[in-house]
Amino acid sequence: MLQLEKAKATAMANSFLFSSNPSPLTITNPSKHFNSFYTCILPFKSHHGKHKGGFSLFVSATSSTSPINVEYLEREFSGHGVSFAGLGESCVVRMGMENGSMASLMLPSGLITSYKPHMWHGGTVEVLHTSVSEGEDGDALIQGGMSVGLGCESDGGMSWCPSIWSLHDVRGSPQKSIQVELICNDSEDKVEVKYLVTLQQDLLSSELMITNLKSTSLHLMGSLISHLTVSTPDATYAIGLQGSNYFSKPPMESNFSIIPPGFDMERNSEGSWGQTAALQGLFSNWGMRGNKDEEDSKGKGEPEEEIEGEEDDNYMQLTEKISRIYTSAPRRFTVLDRGRRNSVIVGRAGFDELYVFSPGSNYEWYGKYAYICTGPSAMLKPVVLGPEGVWRGAQYLHNPNL
Repeated sequence: MLQLEKAKATAMANSFLFSSNPSPLTITNPSKHFNSFYTCILPFKSHHGKHKGGFSLFVSATSSTSPINVEYLEREFSGHGVSFAGLGESCVVRMGMENGSMASLMLPSGLITSYKPHMWHGGTVEVLHTSVSEGEDGDALIQGGMSVGLGCESDGGMSWCPSIWSLHDVRGSPQKSIQVELICNDSEDKVEVKYLVTLQQDLLSSELMITNLKSTSLHLMGSLISHLTVSTPDATYAIGLQGSNYFSKPPMESNFSIIPPGFDMERNSEGSWGQTAALQGLFSNWGMRGNKDEEDSKGKGEPEEEIEGEEDDNYMQLTEKISRIYTSAPRRFTVLDRGRRNSVIVGRAGFDELYVFSPGSNYEWYGKYAYICTGPSAMLKPVVLGPEGVWRGAQYLHNPNL
């Protein structure tokens, strides 16, 4: 009976998150992924390679937040084209433009689960790839979408990542643009992160503004990670990256990442990544922390040499598995999916690097692994934010199909 109830909860969550006209519901066993804990990617200082920096997985402190008061949010922030609905101990914030474009995000995780821009034919098309499935414990597991995978480390050794967001403000109108402002502070209130999600008739933007109130510098590393839904990577092309330099790296893993099971990757002679080595072991090649980093570099734990290349195709087909950090990519490039006859222009600001990951085409068309992952990043080289400094970075998903 309990398994049946959990399966129903998963199905209801799936239907509710992507329904055109959602209504509030309560799940008996809300997923721990809604707000019980979040895995974050925390930076560290690397000693090797041309580009310093890397990633390791850490689990942040368990959230002790109370269930979100949806009635309060409706009373304080409704209007402006925004509505709220409870989902277990979480809340879905729904944004809707007058022309039909829609977006949904969750609190307190800040995960954007849906973006449906208005199309030339009068309907809408889902751009983001979000999966709602049954987790190992039977609860609803929400992955994909667009999320903030960002870590902060101070010169004093403090490590923190923004993962539990609160709603700060809602602005705009459904005729022009709608902006939802989320905020997150570290435990000492010395680092403030504002997350601005803006929906326009033909655009969804995710903007970060980070303020360092500490007396020491802050190192920022990570990415705004977007899973873009496609018919299959075989029918999908990245247009406009020709001449861009890149490093082949293992895929970045976070609490919301969708990575196919057994997706093991190692470098082959062509400099791409094939299946054989364990993903977790390769992920640690982003580096480790402290003195152990230097010790391992002298022994068998020494990271492999980075593979560097230059994109030679301006119309790159994403059939094969790739996981790359582009270091000199243009500020805008286009993702074209011939199977869905749809395209998205991906833009960035503030970030110097671009992350592109494709699981390849050995999976079901229009299925769970029919997506590509991309986002502006600072993964090879951290952003250094001085005392009292402010940094801004953003990703833009533009719909050229009106």
